[in-house]
Amino acid sequence: MREDGSETPVAVVTGGAKGIGAAISRRLSDDGFTVAVFDVDAKTGEELAAALPGPEASSHQCDVSSYESVTASVKEVLDGWGRIDVLVNNAGWDRVQPFLDNEPDLWNRLIGINLLGPINLCHSVLPDMVSRGSGAVVNVASDAGRVGSSAETVYAAGKGGVIAFTKSIAREMARHGIRANCVCPGPTDTPLLAEIRSEETGDKIIDAIIRATPFRRLATPEDVAGAVGFFASPASAFVTGQVLSVSGGLTMAG
Repeated sequence: MREDGSETPVAVVTGGAKGIGAAISRRLSDDGFTVAVFDVDAKTGEELAAALPGPEASSHQCDVSSYESVTASVKEVLDGWGRIDVLVNNAGWDRVQPFLDNEPDLWNRLIGINLLGPINLCHSVLPDMVSRGSGAVVNVASDAGRVGSSAETVYAAGKGGVIAFTKSIAREMARHGIRANCVCPGPTDTPLLAEIRSEETGDKIIDAIIRATPFRRLATPEDVAGAVGFFASPASAFVTGQVLSVSGGLTMAG
């Protein structure tokens, strides 16, 4: 409860314990949200929630690819905080590998986390938003889903699905006063990117990306968090169904 008697808004951030997700959790906490950190890594999630600067926070172990896990975590938040005002579907995973070298188990994991994750969360959270006639969904996709990406074919397909899903949810939910928008990071300096660097040709790939980026650097997690913060805030009250790239001009997708 705020000093003026209004309730503190609550934000759920999936994959909220590390990398881009941790930066988003900190940004929303700074902006006055109670933040519920969803992550498969319970220990790191608990540590981050305890360190957030905002009013309150909680941590919830959640596998976004499992509908049962998602519904259980959402129930914990609603039981504990009574509402969810902002849902940030940030959890994601990737493996850089030529498509013809993929195995079906990899496809299932990529689609389960990157596409079914946001679908599971929205299906679980939106009824609460509908009942209150307000809310905001921010889906973190990728510019790979806008323009394609070699050796990330199924990942790009999943992220492209997230973009289409966001626009469709925006249309369905507008009459309930709920906004849905999408942030598409370009290559970002995260632990996942560090894994790519560690591979045999990883440094060459990253260096080529930096040279092709007009700003001549990778995005930081904080760069992405700033865009998410805008879509989560009243500043975007009349914005829905939009896709914003945070890529230093690398893609300039239409």
